[in-house]
Amino acid sequence: MASPSPSAGRGLEWYVARRYMSSKGGSRLFSFITWIALGGVTVGVSALVIVIGVMSGMQEDLKEKILEASPHVIVQQMGLDLRMDNWEKTAKRVREIEGVEAVAPWVFTTVTALRDSYSQSADMYGVLLDSRGSAVTGMESQIREGLHDLGPTASGLPPVLMGVRLAARMQVLRGDTLTLIAFENLTVDVMGVPSPSIRQYEVTGTFETGMYEYDIKNIYVPIEAAQEQLGILEGDRVSMLEVRVGDPDRAEVVSDLIQAELGYDFFAVSWKTTNRALFSALELEKLAMYLILGLIVVVAAFNIVSTLVMVVVDRTREIGILKSMGMTNRMVLRIFMLQGLSIGVIGTTLGTVLGLAIAWAIDTFEIIKIPAEVYFVDKLPVSIHLRDVAMIVAISLVIAFLATIYPALKASQLEPVDAIRHE
Repeated sequence: MASPSPSAGRGLEWYVARRYMSSKGGSRLFSFITWIALGGVTVGVSALVIVIGVMSGMQEDLKEKILEASPHVIVQQMGLDLRMDNWEKTAKRVREIEGVEAVAPWVFTTVTALRDSYSQSADMYGVLLDSRGSAVTGMESQIREGLHDLGPTASGLPPVLMGVRLAARMQVLRGDTLTLIAFENLTVDVMGVPSPSIRQYEVTGTFETGMYEYDIKNIYVPIEAAQEQLGILEGDRVSMLEVRVGDPDRAEVVSDLIQAELGYDFFAVSWKTTNRALFSALELEKLAMYLILGLIVVVAAFNIVSTLVMVVVDRTREIGILKSMGMTNRMVLRIFMLQGLSIGVIGTTLGTVLGLAIAWAIDTFEIIKIPAEVYFVDKLPVSIHLRDVAMIVAISLVIAFLATIYPALKASQLEPVDAIRHE
């Protein structure tokens, strides 16, 4: 008997594979066990797409919020008081380094904010508002552009800009007076008792970054007010320099260049270093989710194996008849591999589409709210990357392909006479 042509053989293999995926009665619908295998792949892939999108979204959202209020690189002068002298000279050297876009002085200290009888710890940032340097952080840019008011006050007191959650907790409104107590500039009275530096400020507004840690702790004042309270206004000393680089992801490289340029009298550190523990934990969680949810796809692959094995057992006599009519072992092998791959491809496609749709809905309508005091953000962010989706699709298809090998080999190795006699 003449063997079928390659094109005819391919058509026959596709036809038989489709028939074997359907019910025994020849219905056009898939059989029940095929639907189970298909559903397993769909659920596994969609879960992977959604969860990996959430983990990526969490990383990007945190990164955006951190860089909104924090510089890419900070430069400190070594010393017991952690103060920088002649900061303009140092800033000029830093600006000449490749990758640096802006440099500005910064005054930072931890203070106690006092309102009536309630006190709250806060991080006070003294920012430069004049033209001696470009704005480095997004928050400083918003202050200079007038989106947040840090200008002169009606009372003549220095202005202070507060995080919205801190202001709500302390029940202060625009125009209220707030007392800030700094413990860095201690004075000693005649009795030898140290006294902190206490100043009054007028609240000129609030800001909201969306990051709980910043909205509950950060306050901003003009750099001169911070210098005066800390006793470093004379000599124009600052706490550190803040640096903005062209590419935030290259901040570590630029910080190394700054360190090499300034020498060991200074210390340069990037935002990646200061937040390494947080982002390392997120990366570990993302990897764990990959592994855990990948097991769903592996379980779905076992469903494909069991489905094909059941089809082999159920169609043994038909396979024997087909082989006795001239179908080769390779053609039988391809029939069952096509069947398994069809389940994998259809399930992966449906899972990807379903996962992308659910991820879009979660991100667009902010369906899932989370406690900001625990997770830093108040909603579940989602960010889908083509690279992640492609990896999930590739892994799913590879697992589906591997799942077809054993049943397809068993089917191709059936002897026609024994298969026809099978009961």
